[in-house]
Amino acid sequence: MIPASVIEDLKFRNSIEDVISSYVTLQRSGANLKGLCPFHSEKSPSFTVYTGDGHYYCFGCGAGGDVITFVMRMENLDYRASLDFLAQRCGVTLPDEDKQEKGGVSRTRVLEMNKTAARFFHKMLYTDEGSPGREYFMKRRLSGSTVKHFGLGYAPNSYDSLKRYLTDKGFTEEEMVAGYLCQRSRKNEKHIYDCFRNRVMFPIIDVAGNVVAFGGRVLDDSQPKYLNSADTPAFKKSRNLFALNYAKNSSEGSLILCEGYMDVIALHAAGFTNAVATLGTAITAEQARIMKKYTDKVVICYDSDEAGQKAADKAMRLLSEVDIAVRVLRIPGAKDPDEYIKNFGALQFREVLDNSKTPFDYKIFQVKSKYDMNDAEQKVRGAKELCRSIANIPSRVERDIYIKKVADALELSLESVKGEVASTLRRKNNERKKDERAELLRNTARLGDRVDPDFAKEKRSGSLEGAVLGMMLYRPEFIKLEREKDLLSPDCFYSELNRRLYVKMCEMQESGGFEFGLLAESFKIEEIGAFEAMIKKRRELSNNSEAAFLETVAELKREAERIKGRAEGEDLSDLIARRRLEKKDQ
Repeated sequence: MIPASVIEDLKFRNSIEDVISSYVTLQRSGANLKGLCPFHSEKSPSFTVYTGDGHYYCFGCGAGGDVITFVMRMENLDYRASLDFLAQRCGVTLPDEDKQEKGGVSRTRVLEMNKTAARFFHKMLYTDEGSPGREYFMKRRLSGSTVKHFGLGYAPNSYDSLKRYLTDKGFTEEEMVAGYLCQRSRKNEKHIYDCFRNRVMFPIIDVAGNVVAFGGRVLDDSQPKYLNSADTPAFKKSRNLFALNYAKNSSEGSLILCEGYMDVIALHAAGFTNAVATLGTAITAEQARIMKKYTDKVVICYDSDEAGQKAADKAMRLLSEVDIAVRVLRIPGAKDPDEYIKNFGALQFREVLDNSKTPFDYKIFQVKSKYDMNDAEQKVRGAKELCRSIANIPSRVERDIYIKKVADALELSLESVKGEVASTLRRKNNERKKDERAELLRNTARLGDRVDPDFAKEKRSGSLEGAVLGMMLYRPEFIKLEREKDLLSPDCFYSELNRRLYVKMCEMQESGGFEFGLLAESFKIEEIGAFEAMIKKRRELSNNSEAAFLETVAELKREAERIKGRAEGEDLSDLIARRRLEKKDQ
């Protein structure tokens, strides 16, 4: 474990304000800073940075912690890798330590292995064994410079060629499996084999230039057609975009969002270097927030089939939630941009791109394609679908504009469309109020709390435990006081999460002192957020004195005895008598 003194120095050199402001636009709000949360979609800032004690907390999604946990969340790093990130940022060298955890593989090692594997795949493309890969890229009209630019390659039709190559380079089987380059045989777990075989290979490179994963397209009738790396210590597919490492430097001022690798490569080869793609899955909220870091405008360029239209609907919603201006591309006479450019050329594609539609114009086009406007019943269904879409728009001005568009497009009276939208809005508001009441009841009882499921079972104990631990976290001198006076024990905590936190705090105090940043080594990010919520509650209260702490500790101990007595089947009359004595003593 890195010493607490080193962590404290690392946090001092990387002020939370400087680090977070490189990702989030922060504005002064009294003594603190506020901005839009980078971990969930929102339009009103609920993300607060407390510069005084070096913590952050989002009132919307509950994310919280210090600068270390922020980097862990934002960069998708484990605890040690986040320390390395911060150390590199401020030019500090951390104490030498074996970065490979017991039973685990470090991110740094996986990145080194991926780089080695990428060189292997690219090299294999130009051997006799790689002729199927070369033929495929030639058929797709990719030049040698484009193949080199994207580092494309070929995985041989062999069960262990990559495994043998990586073994010769000093990588272990555990590292190959952890990095999703090899997998274990179901029949014999001691035997591993290559994940990618007889596939053209697309290295996935992050914005820092690291090869974080691979995508492979099969060259025969095998399934699946496309195989993508699973999540590894170096990669999370929901937080990466193919070719963003190039697109972020484009001068276009926008991004083109495509469905597949080949669409992106074809667009880059034709001069549209702002194209990116998701990695074998539909777009995620995290990917939308990543795009927001680089642009305020995205053109969605998905296939024209039904699946492509559904994916476009989801992308429009997620991108709009992070306040990105969205346009949608309709590609006439081709199923995807790669085919269109091959058939009609880059200049014609530029014209199509310039004539891309707004999301609502695209929605009107979808509805008119889906329903027969000459059939009265289908026309009504189409109109209702469009009115539901208008009702989802928060801006009254936008709603008025789209009401007129629908009336003109479907040849309906303005009054009838207005009336339908108003009726839909009333229904939505009633449903929202009902959901809010139910949510309020759930939150009050904390039912369904996945981070601390024990709270709902013993609410009074949970509240007292949170108060005691919150004061200890907010004023760490109380940890020392509690240990010196031996006030509590793990048995005082009904919640398993709170018990683990208490034990960890005691261990830290006895081995050099408490440091909040060290908690990230032993607890999940979501659990750190729950601890930050405890601090937030104490920060909002004026009474965090030693007397208040000791009084709350005493009340927690009494509550723990009550729970224990009930579990042991204490006689009801004895329980009442004991409670009367306790009140008398107070």
